[in-house]
Amino acid sequence: MNAEEVVRGLLSGNRRALARAITYVENEYPESKEIMKQIYPKTGKAHVVGLTGFPGVGKSTIVSKLTEEFRRRGKRVGIIAIDPGSPFTGGALLGDRLRLDGMDTRKPLWTDPGVFFRSMSSRGRAGGLAAKTGDVVRLLDAFGFDIILVETVGAGQSEVDIIEVADTSVVVLMPETGDEIQVNKAGILEIGDIYVVNKADLGGAEKVERWLQYMLSLDEESVQMLSQMTHADEARLASGEFFERRKGWNPPVIKTVADRGEGIRELADAIEEHFEYMKKTGLIDKRRRERVKRELFEIVMNDVIKLVKEKTDYREMIMKLLKGETDPYTAAEQIVEEVIHNAGKE
Repeated sequence: MNAEEVVRGLLSGNRRALARAITYVENEYPESKEIMKQIYPKTGKAHVVGLTGFPGVGKSTIVSKLTEEFRRRGKRVGIIAIDPGSPFTGGALLGDRLRLDGMDTRKPLWTDPGVFFRSMSSRGRAGGLAAKTGDVVRLLDAFGFDIILVETVGAGQSEVDIIEVADTSVVVLMPETGDEIQVNKAGILEIGDIYVVNKADLGGAEKVERWLQYMLSLDEESVQMLSQMTHADEARLASGEFFERRKGWNPPVIKTVADRGEGIRELADAIEEHFEYMKKTGLIDKRRRERVKRELFEIVMNDVIKLVKEKTDYREMIMKLLKGETDPYTAAEQIVEEVIHNAGKE
């Protein structure tokens, strides 16, 4: 199928065309750029929800139960699950689809035409997402899904890239994580719009809930005081991002026992309330503007890197660096000048 056929099928609701488009984009086939150009005007309608947290906190089960809940509400749901990448093939290592509680062919959920699931390999990328996650989100958006759930790898504190694709970020924790929670203060706990304490039937759930409520109740002066302490996590917490994301919105802390479906309806309510809040206040436009800006610069940088590889003798510059005949800054300036010079001749 060429790009036009794929786009035509995708926009007409053909799930096979959608799957083909995702494969083209994920593997950077020549058709992928044309597909993304054509579907872009059809995007921007879906509510993108990111779920992140440590491995084992139950993200996959929550995704499954949320999907069931949103389907009961008449929403069409697309799911992207990011798996660790194999160091040998680059493919998905754990097969997140197998861990989804509802991934049972005897159940109607996964034969439901209103549900689409795709796992993607992180391919070694840090931050919890795959390189093409944003493009796949756009494909699902153009296809017509109302809710797109993006589940990150589950690598812990470094998983902050989810804010680059999600309108609503859900941070999932569980009891008995001990000192790991303290480390998390400087990482994923800065990015949440909603916090979930899953496996709340375990001992210590109330302690985690109280700690979260305390952290979310801090004002800027209190955090500045914390930043004077020696711990790097408290210092990072004083960055503007922590409060910028909370202006006018009080992130709820919701306890769930996802494998029994407890708390899922309340979580779905909070997700929808946050989306309505963002639309009412204009916050969603601000977040999406920042997202588009990052995306544009990433595309530009990728194209520049291609130009450097194709139009300059960068290998010779690397050898000069290794021999000590130049420095990286001078080399970079010369490469940029060479790219501009070659572009001017074309």
